[in-house]
Amino acid sequence: MPRILDLKPFLDSKVAQYNQPGFIKNDPICIPHLFSQKQDIEIMGFWASILAWGQRVTIIKKCKELIELMDGVPHQFITQCDEKDLKRFLHFKHRTFNATDTLYFIEFFRQHYNNHNSLEHAFIPQNKPDGLTVEDSLNHFQTYFFSLPDYPHRTRKHVTSPNNKSTCKRLNMFLRWMARKDDKGVDFGIWDNIEMKNLLCPLDLHVERVARKLGLITRKQVDWQTTLELSENLRLLDPNDPVKYDFALFGLGIEEKF
Repeated sequence: MPRILDLKPFLDSKVAQYNQPGFIKNDPICIPHLFSQKQDIEIMGFWASILAWGQRVTIIKKCKELIELMDGVPHQFITQCDEKDLKRFLHFKHRTFNATDTLYFIEFFRQHYNNHNSLEHAFIPQNKPDGLTVEDSLNHFQTYFFSLPDYPHRTRKHVTSPNNKSTCKRLNMFLRWMARKDDKGVDFGIWDNIEMKNLLCPLDLHVERVARKLGLITRKQVDWQTTLELSENLRLLDPNDPVKYDFALFGLGIEEKF
């Protein structure tokens, strides 16, 4: 325990170094930052997080390609497009994410925004229980996301949940972007129903490697329980904003090769 607490000054300095506007341009979070309308931020934030594997330059390029295919107005395009408009997506691909997945995402967004003004509703059960956890939110979201008739089974690999023992790296990153509030200008903080203190650290390869070196992870497997272990240890450093240390761990891993 004392060893983890001893890390606080060092990691706080790294949060201050990387949680600033200069971080945005080379990270997938630059994609939702291209927009000012809440629904566009949500749609492209979600898509950028789901496509976030591989080189960041490629991720950003593919997201910009998607935006162009939606005429630069994602929410308006999705809620107003017809079958003819959808043909332009038949050749979209990023690694294992293909046109089938793309078209299902569009249909999900269309159905959702026909009934709700924010994607936040998709992560909150109708009868929101007291003490709602991120685990509850992610399990609910996956069920809701695949509630449309005849969803493509192949798309399930792109939207995982704690029920699948996944680390849910991409979804936890998206939740950080949407729900974490501060005055630094990187995260958006436009959602209110998921508390910052409950957010979980996205566990990618860089974060995992650095966290193990620092003793923040001891679990051998890399799964949902590993995400919980890391986040609980970060909560010892800041119980109100544990996921801010994602900036420090990611920055140390990818920028400093720690």
